[in-house]
Amino acid sequence: MPSSPFTARLGLALPIVQGPMTGSDTPALATAVSQAGGLGMLGCGMRSPAAMAEAAAEVRRRTDRPFGMNLFVQATPTPDEATVAAALQRLAPFYAEFGLVPERPAQWCEDFGAQFDALVAARPAVASFTFGILSAAQVARLQAVGSTVIGTATTVAEARAWAAVGADAVCASGMESGGHRGTFLSPGHESPPAGGPSVDDFEASMLGTLTLVRQCVDALPPSIPVIAAGGIMDGRGIAGALALGAQAVQMGTAFLTCPESAIGPAYRQALTQAGPTDTRTTRIFSGRPARGIVNTMMDALRADERSVPPYPVQNALTGALRRAAAQAGRADHLSLWAGQGVAQVRPMPAAALVAVLAQELQAATN
Repeated sequence: MPSSPFTARLGLALPIVQGPMTGSDTPALATAVSQAGGLGMLGCGMRSPAAMAEAAAEVRRRTDRPFGMNLFVQATPTPDEATVAAALQRLAPFYAEFGLVPERPAQWCEDFGAQFDALVAARPAVASFTFGILSAAQVARLQAVGSTVIGTATTVAEARAWAAVGADAVCASGMESGGHRGTFLSPGHESPPAGGPSVDDFEASMLGTLTLVRQCVDALPPSIPVIAAGGIMDGRGIAGALALGAQAVQMGTAFLTCPESAIGPAYRQALTQAGPTDTRTTRIFSGRPARGIVNTMMDALRADERSVPPYPVQNALTGALRRAAAQAGRADHLSLWAGQGVAQVRPMPAAALVAVLAQELQAATN
């Protein structure tokens, strides 16, 4: 198997990182991938500090192999009442289909400071981040407890920003990636904009994985490995990313249909039935552009893409609706996050999938 400074540093047999899919991954999934030679990840963006500690402890109970934890870098918002009221009114007809009335949630998101403290206490082998950027002091704090810090970048400027604060590696997330875009800089700027990136910023940051990986590898010093993410579903895709200079790949959608993932039956069926052109990037579920399978709700609110409040406000306002849809088996009202390679999903246990990927990678590199 191809080896690199990144895989050697973490003691990985394979250059495969399981994508941290908040709400869909589980300790069982992370364990299976780590045990099979890759790097299992826990998506902790919506986990409370207590839940983070519990999930990390569960992985450690199951394996002594390295694993990682991922957080969303974000501030707790204070939206104005008019914005919230308009969003609730917009969602009311969809809630009504389940006999529900939309309400203002008890909280918009978990407190990042408390989550960060929990992450430091958990001391995972890898601590990765998206939606924003840490300070150099925060990076150093994690490195002091032995965690390798990985920052998500959707542009070369963001990759350089992570290098400047001392990150150990950068995950280059191409536009093919499923789920939320990690964009945090406005094109041409070196610091995050007040209030977060605009819709136009996201559109300008939609670079393909191959283009982004090549640019990041060329722009960063050799001491900072690049991990490729977006549209990679098999060994040939892994080999292609490695040929461009990436030292590992991050794969999320490929692992969604594994029995160890936490997704429900409706979501699982939608993934297995999706075609090659069935995904689109949307803001209507969460307020932050995210790639998912097109469904009824996405189409119905398409005209409101620029009107919904930003993440995490819209995400919190649709939370109860999405839970009700999942319980009812209604994929038409779910956020069916998936990358452009969704038509290539292979439902099988995670360990078996990693083994198949290793065989394909070996065949592609021989």
